[in-house]
Amino acid sequence: MAGETVLVVGGAGYIGSHTCLDLANKGYKPVVFDNFSNGHREFVKWGPAEEGDIRDRARLDEVLAKHKPAAILHFAALIEVGESVKDPVSFYENNVIGTLTLLSAAQAAGINAFVFSSTCATYGLPQSVPLDETHRQMPINPYGRTKYIVEQALADYDQYKSLRSVVLRYFNAAGADFEGRIGEWHQPETHAIPLAIDAALGRRQGFKVFGSDYETRDGTCVRDYIHVLDLADAHVRAVEYLLKGGDSVALNLGTGTGTTVKELLGAIEDVSNRPFPVEYIGRREGDSHTLVANNDKARDVLGWVPQYDLSQIIRSAWDWHAKSNQH
Repeated sequence: MAGETVLVVGGAGYIGSHTCLDLANKGYKPVVFDNFSNGHREFVKWGPAEEGDIRDRARLDEVLAKHKPAAILHFAALIEVGESVKDPVSFYENNVIGTLTLLSAAQAAGINAFVFSSTCATYGLPQSVPLDETHRQMPINPYGRTKYIVEQALADYDQYKSLRSVVLRYFNAAGADFEGRIGEWHQPETHAIPLAIDAALGRRQGFKVFGSDYETRDGTCVRDYIHVLDLADAHVRAVEYLLKGGDSVALNLGTGTGTTVKELLGAIEDVSNRPFPVEYIGRREGDSHTLVANNDKARDVLGWVPQYDLSQIIRSAWDWHAKSNQH
């Protein structure tokens, strides 16, 4: 299957661009489709770029006819939870209507291999930890609900329209390309590792921890940090699985190892050798105290095993932000 063209929708963004890198390394031809509202033209390095919006059916038809991809990887979503509460309409228009438009274009083009970037936010507040794919899905914010709606649509498309899909539910994506060519670059930035690194670099006034009285080993929230290159590898494996005729499936992508916020900050200080101010404030509404993946199913279905640990995640992120990030 090497040599096949794959349309990477949202391929100029953080996870999409790292997946393009992995696709190219494995012999595929990634074609980026992006409106560049959040993605970066500088991140399109491993194949052609086509500018367009997933809500624009005519443009999608044009690009699909031109490149004739064997599969579609769909990353193009609004992702900031807080913004989804303030402006749910934009999230439904992009994440739901946009995805349905993309699916219609894919069907019209005869493409039936579709990999969807989903999230552990579809589970809502965890009833048990680690979370596996049988955990009930009850999202608690518009962002999570838009992803859950698409998951439900994909199940119907599979059952009634023979469009096969792999749904990948991320936990906490982190890290960067080890050669520093691309990395995490959000505007505004809301993720813990880049915010803490910026604090260590003196680019912001310290780091705020939301809640220190949770029932965890040190009182701070526990999260499952997964290297972006491990995520990229899972996406390419998912494409290969579908192109070989695999059935539709939903899979968790995490390491299965939880890290507290305090442990994370300590690890960043160790790598950077730069202490920075930390302020402990009240809990943030909607935060779960522990989110850790059971990733057994991804291992069984895709043969996927994460390769990178927390120190490698932080080292690659530090190198990117310290030397290569676009500030």
